[in-house]
Amino acid sequence: MRRLGTGIGWRPEIAEAVEGMPGIDWVEVVAENVCPGHLPESLLRLRERGVTVVPHGVSLGLGGADRPDEGRLTALAERAEALGSPLVTEHIAFVRAGGALTASPRLEAGHLLPVPRTRDALDVLCENVRIAQDALPVPLALENIAALFSWPGEELTEGQFLSELVERTGVRLLIDVANLHTNHVNRGEDPAEALAALPLEAIAYVHVAGGFERDGVWHDSHAHPVPRPVLGILTDLAARVAPPGVLLERDENFPGPAELERELDAIRAAVAAGRAAERAVAGTARLPALPGARTGGVGVLTRPVAGVRERVGVAQTAVLSSLVAGTPVPEGFDRVRMGVQARALAAKRAGVVAKVAPELPVILGAGYREAFLEYARQRPMRGGYRLDALDFAGHLLKLGRPEDAGARRELRDWWLHRSGPAPRKRGLVERVLRRRV
Repeated sequence: MRRLGTGIGWRPEIAEAVEGMPGIDWVEVVAENVCPGHLPESLLRLRERGVTVVPHGVSLGLGGADRPDEGRLTALAERAEALGSPLVTEHIAFVRAGGALTASPRLEAGHLLPVPRTRDALDVLCENVRIAQDALPVPLALENIAALFSWPGEELTEGQFLSELVERTGVRLLIDVANLHTNHVNRGEDPAEALAALPLEAIAYVHVAGGFERDGVWHDSHAHPVPRPVLGILTDLAARVAPPGVLLERDENFPGPAELERELDAIRAAVAAGRAAERAVAGTARLPALPGARTGGVGVLTRPVAGVRERVGVAQTAVLSSLVAGTPVPEGFDRVRMGVQARALAAKRAGVVAKVAPELPVILGAGYREAFLEYARQRPMRGGYRLDALDFAGHLLKLGRPEDAGARRELRDWWLHRSGPAPRKRGLVERVLRRRV
């Protein structure tokens, strides 16, 4: 396994700070946020200095019922080649559901949602992983995600699910210790048991991030300092295996360079403490394998039996529909937790739309967020966030909103500017954004 060292998630907001930080061996970039033909100058300078860049995908949805989208796979492969990356990473999650497979409307989550740890879901995931591996020019590693809710009737623990996934596909793992902490708080899962069951030799690298707890629910925000329990899980992992790489994630509320460097120092110290304790835990026994599970090498992958994709698709569509379209929560799910997840999805939509279409909060002022959340309760996202922004503006205009005639005219001009075949008014975006000053 290639040694990566200590890294940080590259984001445009902290690009200059990252370039100036000592001891940064590598960076990770959200794959969907870069264009192979127009890479940011900061990334190019880092590459020239020998800093490794790894693309991290968020939209492939390998845990979904459908086969992976060829266009998304091609795009991920192009970014790996453009960045000269030694591997690419994605998530064990589903991000959309419905469509032809289930003869129902297509739904987008705009977020990573957990797959059920069942044999059906594992069969589909394994086939999707093999399809992705065949399409990518470098090895693939998959990340365990944080979850606010659990699926009823699960057949495997997280450690067992990941272990068998690796065994059957040979895929590598990106272990997010912050997500292990999230699942400990939200689902009562013991991080030590999960680590003990993992195929540690398959770890490609490790994510570390911060979050916050509210009303007994841990939110994996990537916008807060890394808490001590997450560093403790990192130390536990490092006591079991030397992680090839460790990376700090921060996506919002970016602190100054000095604070980021202190967090990186704390991460290095946590790893060092784990390596120093390695001998003390060298004899730690792994959890017994699930009865019937194979061990030792990559197994032969068989195609899912007829109807498996359809069953997984129907279940995921019912869950996603309850979260974004207001349909009843499926039987067996925690309604309170599902409500928390639904509100979190709507809030994320509002936040991301405000970033991709910053003119909208300017035009709508303080009423933007309330108006968007009202819209989100009625209208599921049907595509990407840019389309969501257009749909939101069109929805308001159909209702004759906003009430202020000047703001309504400005919103209409913005909508026409963005939705037409060609820009209708030069400088509109700049004119609207000047209202911020």
